[in-house]
Amino acid sequence: MKPWLFDILACPIDKYFPLKLFIFSFENEPQEFQSIITIYSNRDINFIKNEKIIEISQEDNELFLKDNIIIEKTRLKSYLDLIISSLIEFENVVDNTTNKLSKKCFEIINSDVKSRIMEFSKNPNFNQLDSILPELYFINKLKLDFEIASGILFCSKCKRWYPIINTIPQMLPDKYRDQKKEIDFLENNKNLLDEKFFNQDLKPFNI
Repeated sequence: MKPWLFDILACPIDKYFPLKLFIFSFENEPQEFQSIITIYSNRDINFIKNEKIIEISQEDNELFLKDNIIIEKTRLKSYLDLIISSLIEFENVVDNTTNKLSKKCFEIINSDVKSRIMEFSKNPNFNQLDSILPELYFINKLKLDFEIASGILFCSKCKRWYPIINTIPQMLPDKYRDQKKEIDFLENNKNLLDEKFFNQDLKPFNI
């Protein structure tokens, strides 16, 4: 499951949104996380532009952008609003992996990236757009280039949890869920969740 999918997933039972995402492991190697951290830190605007992830166009003195998250050409102000909305979703993501570099990426997103984009959005100026290209690049790479191998999606309203197994979110109605398989999944990953999680009235199974 790529992190961008989390932006649109709601609980299939009560339609609650947003869910909470607990990440147990990624398919990606640590050096892939280091790569985007390095590119972000270097702030090489020419390199980022050459990647052609963020497409910028101008029509009648208005600036339009699109990327791999906002796939339709969108006016600058609306584009920034959508990007900020996507950034806010990271507040519901908990990286419980052992990967220090993935944790570092989420720290960067929730601090530097968010603050820079939100500050720019207060007075968007297309002549200064280059100043946030590294931030736009970083969020696009983290949302689209990384694959969550294992984790849990959790609905805080109905207390249902849905496992992510082999990159696939298992979001079936209760009667179609495999109790033994999913209890085994919880048992095998209980060290990655705190006691508070298991003290809830989890549905449809708990350990």
